[in-house]
Amino acid sequence: MRSNKGRDTKPELALRRAVHALGLRYRVSYRPLKAVRRTADLVFTRAKVAVFMDGCFWHGCPVHHTVAVTNAGFWAEKVLRTRERDAETDRLLHEAGWHVVRVWEHEDPTQAAQRVAATVRSQ
Repeated sequence: MRSNKGRDTKPELALRRAVHALGLRYRVSYRPLKAVRRTADLVFTRAKVAVFMDGCFWHGCPVHHTVAVTNAGFWAEKVLRTRERDAETDRLLHEAGWHVVRVWEHEDPTQAAQRVAATVRSQ
């Protein structure tokens, strides 16, 4: 578990490069709501947009999620709790006036960056 990085993963860096290339500036690993202990991967504070890069295994991607062979019950419960926490985070941010963009790690970074840019520019 120690080798699993919480930030600066390859998909996250690719998304950040693509968003930066579109001329957008952002905060990295920032808490949009100070009262809530949840960190977004990219945050556009003025536009109130929080971007989360979700890993296919950890967040239960409907396309690429694989069931763990060892200790399957534990991992299934962990992924379920993660998805519930993600939904709660989205709800809390929406209630506070934020817009949430969720990007799966398997998505094309250029297309995801276009989605992020469209959301930021619409605010």
